[in-house]
Amino acid sequence: MSGRREPQVHEAARLMSQASYIYEAGCAFAIDGETTLLTGDLVPDEEGTVYEKIERQGIPKLLFERFEGRLEYHAPWHHGRVLSHLFRGKVDVDEANELLAGAGHGNLRLLDNGAIGREMPAVDGPTHAYHLVPKVVSKANAVAAHAHARGFDPADCIAVGDSVEDLEVAAAVGRFFVVANGPERDPGLRSALAAWNNATVTEGAMGDGFYEAVVSSLMERRGG
Repeated sequence: MSGRREPQVHEAARLMSQASYIYEAGCAFAIDGETTLLTGDLVPDEEGTVYEKIERQGIPKLLFERFEGRLEYHAPWHHGRVLSHLFRGKVDVDEANELLAGAGHGNLRLLDNGAIGREMPAVDGPTHAYHLVPKVVSKANAVAAHAHARGFDPADCIAVGDSVEDLEVAAAVGRFFVVANGPERDPGLRSALAAWNNATVTEGAMGDGFYEAVVSSLMERRGG
């Protein structure tokens, strides 16, 4: 489950011997080579990709003008995307989404995919990664759709993440683990945790936290 474009996520999944994955922040998932789009009515066709359609409407330019100096493409990782746009900076997503709706683009939304380690001159503190996606898109929806397609009981599933958008996946799984570096870097994530009684913060950060989540879940299943 990642905000990255498909080739990147496919390769990561392949290295872990996984035949399924979610990419572009929940815009689509793949199972055994078959892709399912989750972008609603906004789909690739002869008029172009979803990325190209959004770009032609001048929507990124609209956001850049409103948040001048505080939002930019997350270069070079914004290249090669087909279902969403990827930015970095520090903006109020509610304000951004009100701007989109007011300009007639209410079928899209800007989501916050968490703090990143890339500084910007006009931004105090950590910058964040943002995805511009069809409004129906979310990682939580993608996880739920994937579990349904595979016949998994959500109560038997776990998820791991480090952002507010990741945390929303708690609604689609039995247990959600927030790796320690997430709330350490993002005060918004710390405050959002209170809304979820099935979310746990790991002691370890990043990969160590992921390992901790998997091992502790397996031990619980085995009664350890």
